[in-house]
Amino acid sequence: MGKYTKKDILRLVEEEDVEFIRLQFTDLFGNLKNVAITSSQLEKALDNKCMFDGSSIDGFARMEESDMYLYPDLDTLAIFPWRPQQGKVARLICDVYRPDRTPFEGDPRYILKKVLGQAADMGYRFDVGPECEFFLFHTDDDGLPTTITRERAGYFDLGPMDLGENVRRDIVLTLEEMGFEVESSHHEMAPGQHEIDFRYDDALNTADNIMTFKLAVKTIARRCGLHATFMPKPKFGVNGSGMHTNMSLARDGRNLFRDDADENGLSQEAYYFMGGIFRHIKGITAITNPIVNSYKRLVPGYEAPVDIAWSAKYRKLMIRIPEEREENTRIELRSPDPSCNPYLALAVCLAAGLDGIRNRLLPPACVDRSVTAMTKEERKELHVDSLPGSLLEALEELGQDSLLMGVLGERTGQNYILAKKEEWTQYCSQVTDWEIENYLYRI
Repeated sequence: MGKYTKKDILRLVEEEDVEFIRLQFTDLFGNLKNVAITSSQLEKALDNKCMFDGSSIDGFARMEESDMYLYPDLDTLAIFPWRPQQGKVARLICDVYRPDRTPFEGDPRYILKKVLGQAADMGYRFDVGPECEFFLFHTDDDGLPTTITRERAGYFDLGPMDLGENVRRDIVLTLEEMGFEVESSHHEMAPGQHEIDFRYDDALNTADNIMTFKLAVKTIARRCGLHATFMPKPKFGVNGSGMHTNMSLARDGRNLFRDDADENGLSQEAYYFMGGIFRHIKGITAITNPIVNSYKRLVPGYEAPVDIAWSAKYRKLMIRIPEEREENTRIELRSPDPSCNPYLALAVCLAAGLDGIRNRLLPPACVDRSVTAMTKEERKELHVDSLPGSLLEALEELGQDSLLMGVLGERTGQNYILAKKEEWTQYCSQVTDWEIENYLYRI
């Protein structure tokens, strides 16, 4: 049973003096969208009568089928703490429906719900805990973002070296006011880089929370005169930002990935789930690392994984098994970055894991040392492959993976691939500063 009814929301909006409500949804590429209404229109919205033009949203619908309806999820009501206290602003996260009142198959939230339904049919609840990293940069005199930071702090440093400490504190307090359970926050490896971790939840709530998290971080940073970016690799020569994704399955409140008798603390389901991730990871990468810049992060030497391997001890591989076990036993996928659409990313990861369980797929042997130092023969013996080296390579893998394309849906999957290949083509046609510096004067 949900925590809010329609009557509850109407009452809360009146009691809290909420004047504006943002009906939010996420497009195919992970961009948060909204239709703003006043409180006088709220009852109409709660009756699922709020319409918008889907053809104007990238990757959504064709012109001849543009009419879409927003169905608010009542349990996602939240008041924005950063807006005025008189005439407050609240939000409701919405599902997208067609005029015939059927779910729109290109809605990322629906795509995740569909896979979660398959998991539920198998008796599983999919729990996810993200680790979201971001950079805080200064803005210029016009208020536009730069890649400049005046700090030199590193991993776990604190003030006065960590100049973003106060901003991070304000972000955490804002998130807690919105109902987040923030577990930790700290400075990351690169100057200006930060991480805030909030408690795991079922996958749908987690995806909703990631979208809210990114909005809150950007909003509070802007109020402090800074620009927050979730771009995976905004600066050359320093670590990029990842979104390590901790995953587990549960049934009746029990963690099914736990097996205390196993040397790694993992159950058979956990190994099979991991085996499914390994089988589909190259196609998954086109979703979890969805932009050209994602592949500037996935290079050797900067903590991000490059090789398709797993370990229960060595931290830098694609999958690691955190030391925290028993009811906290989980698989940590380290390759995703925060530019991804979280609904799609969790959908394809879950679908791959379920495929592993259905077909009893096992991952390759555990690797407890650096893969970088291995010879080609050693890599071959341990079945260590590499993640895609570019967006184009990942998209080719996605197009060939029938399971993942089935998760996205034929038309949505093709829309995604076509749009991303166009992005790649535009990138390749650019003349970069590196080319000018290296070729202009000597050729």
